[in-house]
Amino acid sequence: MKNRIYIYLAGTILLIFLVLQCSGCSGIQKVTDSITNPTAREIYKREFKENEQAYSNWQDTYQAALNDSISVNLPYVEKGKFNADIDEVYTYDITLEEGEVLIAEVLKDSSAQRIFMEVLNTNRTKSEKAAINDTGLEYIPESSGTYKVIIQPEIAANTRFTISIYKRPQYDFPVAGKGNSDVGSFWGMERDGGKRRHEGIDIFAKKGTPVVAVTDGFITYTGERGLGGKQVWLRDGIFGKSLYYAHLDSIAVDGSATVKTGDTLGFVGNTGNARFTPPHLHFGIYAGRGAVNPLPFVFKTNKPEASGFTFNYTALQLKTKATANLRQGPSTSFNTIGQLTANDTIQLLGQHHDWLHVITGNGKKAFLHKSLAREIK
Repeated sequence: MKNRIYIYLAGTILLIFLVLQCSGCSGIQKVTDSITNPTAREIYKREFKENEQAYSNWQDTYQAALNDSISVNLPYVEKGKFNADIDEVYTYDITLEEGEVLIAEVLKDSSAQRIFMEVLNTNRTKSEKAAINDTGLEYIPESSGTYKVIIQPEIAANTRFTISIYKRPQYDFPVAGKGNSDVGSFWGMERDGGKRRHEGIDIFAKKGTPVVAVTDGFITYTGERGLGGKQVWLRDGIFGKSLYYAHLDSIAVDGSATVKTGDTLGFVGNTGNARFTPPHLHFGIYAGRGAVNPLPFVFKTNKPEASGFTFNYTALQLKTKATANLRQGPSTSFNTIGQLTANDTIQLLGQHHDWLHVITGNGKKAFLHKSLAREIK
C-alpha cells in the first residue's frame, strides 16, 4: 500500500514540476496534451473559442461525409481547388488486401493551409489519423476489406491541390531482378488432384538466381526437409509473420542469423517435390492463424504521375448541359447513383481525367463526365 502511495506522490510531484517548468497556459496545455494525447481535430477546435459555430458546422460536414458512397480504384489522382466559401470533405471508398500499404497524399499550392486526413475501416471502429499539418499518411490494414479515406481541408481553405491515393507492397520482392510477371502459380490453386491447396506463390527464375530477404528479421530455420526441399524460414520481428522460402538450390545464410532487407538467403532451385518442374521459388507467409496469400505483400506497384492529370476550371460552380447520370466512381463501370436534368447547378470538387467530382444541390457527391457540364461565367 505504501509503495502505491509513494508512486502516486512521485507522479504528482513530477507533473507539478513539469507544469512549473512551462511558461504560461501554453506550457500547461503541452503537458496536459502529452498525457491525454488529443486528436488533431480536438487541437484544431481550440482555435474557435470565439466562433464555436464555425467549428461545429465544419465538424457536422465531416460527420455527414461518413455516409458518402464515392468509390475509386487505385491508383487514383484528383486535381482541384478548395473552395473557401463552403466546408468540403473528400471521401473515397477503396479496397485493400492484407499485405498492402495504403498511401494518401495531398500536395497544395499553399503549404500554410492545413489538411486533416483519416482512414476508417468498414465498421468505423478503428482509424488512422494524420497529425494536423500532415500532407500524407500511410496505413497498413489488419485484414482485407473496404476502407474509407477521408480528406478535409481546414475552414476557409483556398488553394489548388492534388490528391494521390495509391498502394505499395509491405515487403520487397523475394527474387532478385524479378517481378510480378514471373509469378507463375498462385495462392489457392489445387495440388495433388485437389487434395490440398497451394499455400503460396511460385516465382520462376533461372537456377542460381539469388533469393533475398523481403524485410528485416531473423532466421529461424535452414535445412532440407519435406515437400519444400532446401528451405529458409525468416521471421519478421519477434511477433511478426513467418516467411517461407522453398525449393532452393542452395542456402546462403546461417540458421540463427539476423538479416536486412535485400540480403541473400539462398538461390533458386527445384529441390523437394519440385525436382521435375522448372526452377522456381515457392514463397509463403504464415501468421498466427495459418497461411495467408503472399501476393499482396510483394506485388510491385508504381506511384501515379500527377503530371498526367489536369484541372483547367476557373469556376467552381457548373451547370449541366442536358440530362446526366451521376456515377459512384469516375467511370461508366461504376453504378449510376442519381440523375440531373439540364441546367442543374452543381459544385465542382475536383477532376480525375475526364470525370468531375461534384456535389449536387441536395448535397449528394458523385462523378459526372465533363462533357455533360459547363462553367457558370
